[in-house]
Amino acid sequence: MSIELKNEYGQIDISNDVIAQIAGGAAIECYGIVGMATKHQIRDGLTDILRKENFAKGVLVRQEDENLVIDMYVIISYGTKISEVAYQVQSKVKYTITKTLGMSVKAVNIFVQGVRVTNP
Repeated sequence: MSIELKNEYGQIDISNDVIAQIAGGAAIECYGIVGMATKHQIRDGLTDILRKENFAKGVLVRQEDENLVIDMYVIISYGTKISEVAYQVQSKVKYTITKTLGMSVKAVNIFVQGVRVTNP
């Protein structure tokens, strides 16, 4: 599935995987995020951290009218305030998507799939 943008020069199709890669890259830069997790963690039985090339498996993108709604499945570092990390991810992803694609983001929903102890 893809997002369609139309302007006076023609039409632009942007794959949901591209949007997921951009959102995942923005999220992983935030303090307190260890990595992205699969959105089917219970079914898969895994809490593995997804590599950069697999960010799309941890991000669900859908379009409602002219706005994007993004669901992100993350693993957070132990000892950080979950609500603050989630807020930072929401802000960063919304800003990055708006700046990169020029589309408005209606919501960025964060689903914490696990907590990991990281080495200092």
